[in-house]
Amino acid sequence: MSEVPDIELVGVTKRFKDTPAVADVNLKVPRGAFYSLLGPSGCGKTTTLRIIAGLEAADDGEVRLRGERVNDVPPYKRNLGMVFQSLALFPHLTVARNVAYGLEIRRISRRQILRRVKESLTLVGLAGLGGRRINQLSGGQQQRVALARALVTEPSVLLLDEPLGALDLKLRLQMQLELKRIHRQLGTTFVFVTHDQGEAMAMSDRIAVMASGHVEQEGPPEDIYYQPRTSFVADFIGETNLLEGLVANDTVSLPGDLTLPAAGVIDLPNDAAVMVSIRPESVVLGESARDYDVHWSGTIEETVFRGTNALVAVRVADKVRINAQVDGRSASRLTLGSRIDLGFNLDVVRTFPITSDRSVSPPASA
Repeated sequence: MSEVPDIELVGVTKRFKDTPAVADVNLKVPRGAFYSLLGPSGCGKTTTLRIIAGLEAADDGEVRLRGERVNDVPPYKRNLGMVFQSLALFPHLTVARNVAYGLEIRRISRRQILRRVKESLTLVGLAGLGGRRINQLSGGQQQRVALARALVTEPSVLLLDEPLGALDLKLRLQMQLELKRIHRQLGTTFVFVTHDQGEAMAMSDRIAVMASGHVEQEGPPEDIYYQPRTSFVADFIGETNLLEGLVANDTVSLPGDLTLPAAGVIDLPNDAAVMVSIRPESVVLGESARDYDVHWSGTIEETVFRGTNALVAVRVADKVRINAQVDGRSASRLTLGSRIDLGFNLDVVRTFPITSDRSVSPPASA
């Protein structure tokens, strides 16, 4: 018998003035998972989190915590911790009093409060800073205080609503590592909302990619990246080349008289509009490109150096430009305006019907 998930949403819908913010969402968050709700602004991810927390009521569907329906259960009875993007710390209180707040309103004994506050501050790397005021801390330290305050009540699930959004890049990366460490140490289920796909990919066990209130795809990060089910997911997760084409007799016809074999990829009639996705890291440049399933040639239009790698834009037809990811050092040897071969194998190609972004297409090699 499979374990009951910590969180389950069944057909959850939420409307604001007849506009669906969340539309028929079905999710299962396993116990102990680091689970991310990922998508652009306005996709419904924060509303979904607030419905789980009980801060918003679902118009339709069920919210279940460990198998129990909690639609009518108030937030303070759900045993959930929450960290907001704004942090919502009390500037007039010390670090220790901020962390202790949730325990004090639960009327826990003073001895218990002191012990648990000390443990929580040690867990987040703030041991010995309990007497400081919030305005004496850095942004990263304030983030840790908010995390300690949410964890000190020992919630069954921790909800995090874009908690790293206000931090600079270096602090964000540092806090990503800290969150992973704390999650691994505690084993508590984390549900993390973010618009940053790199952040979600780096931290999560499972990801639900959302768009326009719907879950476009759900699964492990590797599946989301390598086997996207819609053109939205392919475009939103990582980088990709998206090319519009038409189905024509077991091929996909692209602009500039370019074609791709389509047999076994899609079951669509001739002239059906499709979107083709090819990841830049799957594109090879140079003479070796001729050994790949698909071999084109074009003109180097631009190179973007990014440290360990570089992105090279190659124009292969009037309306077709392919980006390839190459080693950062080799990019300096490429000359703008020069001709170059590029190639890729068919098993890296994903094809999606344009008319239905939620249709699933198997890999090109299927």
